[in-house]
Amino acid sequence: MIVVAGTVAVRPETREDAVRAALAMARATTEEPGCISYRFFTDLTDPNTFLIFEEWASDEALAKHFQTPHMAAFQRELPRFLAGGLAIKRYEVASVAAM
Repeated sequence: MIVVAGTVAVRPETREDAVRAALAMARATTEEPGCISYRFFTDLTDPNTFLIFEEWASDEALAKHFQTPHMAAFQRELPRFLAGGLAIKRYEVASVAAM
């Protein structure tokens, strides 16, 4: 399994548009083959910091995700929302167990 996690700082004046774009992106992405989960969250101490958490069945599924029209549209919109850089990491997970 592949996990992608990170933070995105958005400008306060574009936050509502960023929320709409993130929700549209999540709705479209969760329909993709190989997407286990794809969610945006808000940092409890800073509502202008979005957290992203994705789970993918394989590298191939994640690679196909980057080629989708909704990803291209999201990447075109993203710069107008950003208050800073993106801090996103990709993890390869060998095993998963419920706690």
